[in-house]
Amino acid sequence: MAQWAVIIPAEQWATERLFHHDTVTVPGGAGPIGPDDEVLLVAGHEVVALTQAVPGEQDDLVLAYLRRAFDEPATAAGLRLDDDVRIAPVDPELFRRLAAAIGGAAVGDKKAWFVSVALPIEAATPAEAVRQFWSHVLELGPAELPTYVWPSGNELAMQAFVLGAEANQDPEEDDDEDEDQD
Repeated sequence: MAQWAVIIPAEQWATERLFHHDTVTVPGGAGPIGPDDEVLLVAGHEVVALTQAVPGEQDDLVLAYLRRAFDEPATAAGLRLDDDVRIAPVDPELFRRLAAAIGGAAVGDKKAWFVSVALPIEAATPAEAVRQFWSHVLELGPAELPTYVWPSGNELAMQAFVLGAEANQDPEEDDDEDEDQD
């Protein structure tokens, strides 16, 4: 089993981090990577996931997530990747060090969270309101709709997220920051 590092294109990474998938298909073909090889997924100059190559259609490079570090990636120092070299072999010692640095829980380690999108919708009936809600969610998506998340049983820890990153949704805090700058 060989060990590799692969760059995920920036546009694909921006979308990939918004949705949960068990696998990711990286464009450009598998090249020398074979099924069951371990792969560090790199976005920009950071290692964002530990993956394993799985068989794909034709020559696609399909990677199954083993551990994700989307929110706290590790530096990709020591990897020889750039725009021209998007797949590179990794020395086993460096691979182990970078895989350990991404930390994160294994894909199966989870706890319960509540996630909510609340929209004020004017409608004649509850069913119409639900249809409009799903239409707005589909149309606006994670780019424009704030999503609220909190650990089960701790509503006071609620955080807002937009585009997969924590976002301040309190206009009073924005006003306080504006006043501090004056």
